[in-house]
Amino acid sequence: MNAATQGIPMTNTETAPFVAMRGVEKSFGSTPVLRGIDLNVTKGEVVVVIGPSGSGKSTILRCIALLEPIQQGTITVDGTTISAGTQAPPPDRAAVRQIRQEIGMVFQAFNLFPHLTVLQNITLAPRLVRNLSATEAEALARTLLDQVGLADKADQYPARLSGGQQQRAAIARALAMKPQVMLFDEVTSALDPELVGEVLRVMRQLADEGMTMVSVTHEMGFARDVADRVVFMDHGRVVEEGTPDEVFGAPKEKRTQDFLRQLTERELGTGNRRRHAPA
Repeated sequence: MNAATQGIPMTNTETAPFVAMRGVEKSFGSTPVLRGIDLNVTKGEVVVVIGPSGSGKSTILRCIALLEPIQQGTITVDGTTISAGTQAPPPDRAAVRQIRQEIGMVFQAFNLFPHLTVLQNITLAPRLVRNLSATEAEALARTLLDQVGLADKADQYPARLSGGQQQRAAIARALAMKPQVMLFDEVTSALDPELVGEVLRVMRQLADEGMTMVSVTHEMGFARDVADRVVFMDHGRVVEEGTPDEVFGAPKEKRTQDFLRQLTERELGTGNRRRHAPA
């Protein structure tokens, strides 16, 4: 059954979504974090999720990546139910294990193994999970390192890299599993401002190549330039979604308008302080 037959409006295309969340609810103890989330992500689409801290943005990604269970609703990837609430039939474990390999995730923290070189970090999972030979895994890793601009860092340990280089290595590591969808959780938030651009360039490149992506970010410029669709969340709910022009240029909901206005005022205030700061 596709989204149209369920009465859920399609986004971008009339094909079934690659990732679909239906009525997803998630709580931590007695605190609700996701409240009835419905979200479609079609193949090749870039969806950027924005909103204030604590709105549930990162929790959406963690639920899709099966790092958090849900209490209600369902999550499907490529037509397979991978997570379901307590009132739904449990997903097939073998199918879930297979689909889980198709989901790549990059976190705020780089999470590289400090005792392994960059090359070893990237080849580890393909060898253990995908059963690639050492030669195959190394060839793949070197190709990906070249793609993210780190071909000369293969034999370095993470501590010898800048934050931006470590995050690009983390992206290469996720790509080494050949995922069908990539999840990015505030991947630039721990970086110095001058290092943000090098990571966003890699993400733009992936978008241009047709990678299905869901990105949680505060980088509004990236959302404007790269997203096919922007989702604004607040208090665990999807408040508004649409194209970047619709959400940023003509938001319909007052909460969205207030958030974007405050964000603009904060950015202008920061700029003014920087301009007037003593040399």
